[in-house]
Order: sequence, then C-alpha cells, then structure tokens
Amino acid sequence: MGTVSTSPALPLWRGRALALTGIVLLALNLRTAVASLSPVLDEIGADVPLSSVGIGLLGTLPPISFAVFGLLAPAIARRIGLETALLVGVIAMAIGHLTRSLSTSYPMLLATSAVALAGVGVCNVLLPPAVKRYFPDRIGSLTAIVSALMAVSTALPPLIAAPVGATAGWRVALVIWGALAVVAVWPWIALWRRERRAVAAGADETIAIDQPEALAGIWHSKIAWASAVVFAASSFNAYALFAWLPEILADRAGVDPFAGGALLSLYGLAGFPSGIIIPLLAVRLKNLGVLVYAGVAFFLIGYGGLLLAPATATWLWVICAGLGPLLYPVALVVINVRTRTHRGSAALSGFTQGIGYSIGATGPFLVGLSHQLTGEWTVALLLLTLLGLAAIPAGMVLSRPRTMEDELARSPLREGEVR
Repeated sequence: MGTVSTSPALPLWRGRALALTGIVLLALNLRTAVASLSPVLDEIGADVPLSSVGIGLLGTLPPISFAVFGLLAPAIARRIGLETALLVGVIAMAIGHLTRSLSTSYPMLLATSAVALAGVGVCNVLLPPAVKRYFPDRIGSLTAIVSALMAVSTALPPLIAAPVGATAGWRVALVIWGALAVVAVWPWIALWRRERRAVAAGADETIAIDQPEALAGIWHSKIAWASAVVFAASSFNAYALFAWLPEILADRAGVDPFAGGALLSLYGLAGFPSGIIIPLLAVRLKNLGVLVYAGVAFFLIGYGGLLLAPATATWLWVICAGLGPLLYPVALVVINVRTRTHRGSAALSGFTQGIGYSIGATGPFLVGLSHQLTGEWTVALLLLTLLGLAAIPAGMVLSRPRTMEDELARSPLREGEVR
C-alpha cells in the first residue's frame, strides 16, 4: 500500500511486551469514566444534590472534553513527548476517578469528572500514534484489539456499577475504576523512563524522525477533513441513537419500554464485531472508500426501514443502524495508514477526533430539537440519514492510497514553506 509498514510482522511480544501491556490497559480505561457514572446517579443523588440540569451537564461533558482535548492533545505531545503526554493523561484519569468517589458537592463531582475526562480526551487522541510507534507492522490487529477493549470498557461498568453501588455504595462503585486506572499508570511510567533514557543517550530514533513542517497546514488537508467527516458521521449517529432510539421505536414501531431497552442493547452489540473485523480489513485494502460506503449503506437501510416500515422486522433496521458506525474503526485505521510518522498520526488523530466529537456532541440535541419542533421523528431520521450520506465524499478522498504528509508537502498553499 505504501502507507503501512511492509516489513515482516514481528512476534507481538518480542521486545514490546511493556508497550502492549500499556496499550491494553489504557484501552480498558478509555470509557469507564463515562460508563460508570450514570448507573449510580440515583445513589449519588442521595448524598450529592443533583438537578436535571446538573445531570444533563454531566452527560454533555464527555463529548465536549473529547472534542477540546482532541484538538489540544497533538500540541501537548509535540511539546512534552508522546509517552509523557500519555502518562499525564493516564494519571489524570486515575486522579479524576479517585477524587470523584470522594465528592461531597455537585461542583466537586463536576470538576473531578472533568479531570478524568480530560485525561481520557488526551489518551483518545494519542493511543493511535502509540500503536503506530510501537506496532507499525501490526496496525490492523492492534487497532482491532483496542476497539474490542474499548467496547469492553463501555459495557462492563454498567454491569458492575449498579449492583456494587446498591450493596457497597456509589463511592466504592466509582473507586473500582480508579484502581484500574492506577494499574494502567505503571507501564506508562516505565515507558516514559525508557524514553527519557533514550533521549538522554541520543539513541531514540523515533523521536528524531523528521516531522514535516507541512503538518502545520493540516486544516488544508483533504485527508484530514475526510477522516474527520467519517468520524463525525459515526459519532453523531451513535450519540443520537443511544439517547433517543427507545423513544423513536416506541413512537414509530409501538414497542414497549422493555423491548426498547433490549433493542438499544442490540444496537450497541451490532457494532462490536465490526470493531474487530474492520481494522483487519482496512489495512489490507488500498481503497478505504469501500468500507466507508458500506457504513453509509447500513445507515440507509436502517433509517429507511424505520421510516418506511418501522413495525416490520424492527430488529433488522436496528442492527443495520448499529452497523453504520463501523465508520468509527475505519477512522481509527485511517489515522495510522494515511500518515507516515507517529507525529503525523498524532496530528491527524487530534484533528479527526476534535472535529468529529464537536459535531457528534450535537447529535442528541439536534435530534431532540427536531422532534420537539415537529412532534414526530421523520425529520430526525432524515437528519441522521443526511449525516450518514455526508461520509460519501469523504470515502472518495480516502479511496486514494496516499499519506497526509505527502499531500500537504505537495499542496500549493505550503510550497516554499516545507524547507
């Protein structure tokens, strides 16, 4: 392909056990700060006064944090180094988790949640560059592992938090995930120390890799915008449906609340296999547009079914809508296969996730607003379909196997600035 290492794949553990451990533990922590809170809000409310507005603010904090730190993380990594930035991010997650469990007021709960989510936001962006740096020969398999573990970190906390919160209290239910974050700190301390020794000895070749100054013009990159649009289409639809799918199904298909909850779980589970399979396919395809078009097709089938025949084979439309966000693992792979260096990967990751989460965060609001204004869900479903269709031009850009650095180096807007 020219964008992925063509050298023979090394054994996964050879000389990289510490990096693999760090990446695995980090991926296991990337969604616990979000998924562990809502199941114990009732218990928290008994000790910490929570208003509807306050709960809503806690709910909007994750995508806002991911968007803000998505844009800031590459600059942080350039300033202090990849390993140092990841170490800071993991420590912030651990501190946020642990101090959140000690909250005695809503401002403290909000502030400590913001600390944890800031750490998540930094690590969201810098994990793909870490995969590229330590496993350039296994980008597909490592991205699949990361996607699977992130799914676990989303699904596991609600299963554990509610029963633990009911029996041992909400503080214990939250501190469990702080302990897991503390465990994730240790391999990154070791990687940071190893990086510092390598820098001091002048032996760290990866840090010395040329970083094209053209990356400063990432806002002019078609690849960067295509990657961001693919990510945004996925996150907008996923956030919106996780917020509104049971209500949509109740009104359009007549399902009861129990069935609506089950179908929401089915929606979430539908994306799990694609998170594993898509990265393995993507690194073998020169034309990544094919996968983007597949995601758009699933959106069209799912939303088309909910618009035209919602009460017929409702489960099928839900599964198809849930397969549409296969665009998310596609975007994660694009970050690595359409860049040459881990610094380029960090820049593209920050741009993709910063823009993508900013748009995605508006999904629940815009879908809810359209329903409030019209009194039904047709416009909302058409809006979701439109956001899915927006990925088609992005797929056309990503169909060409070239790197962002090469694209920017050839850009007329950057001529004369690269050297």
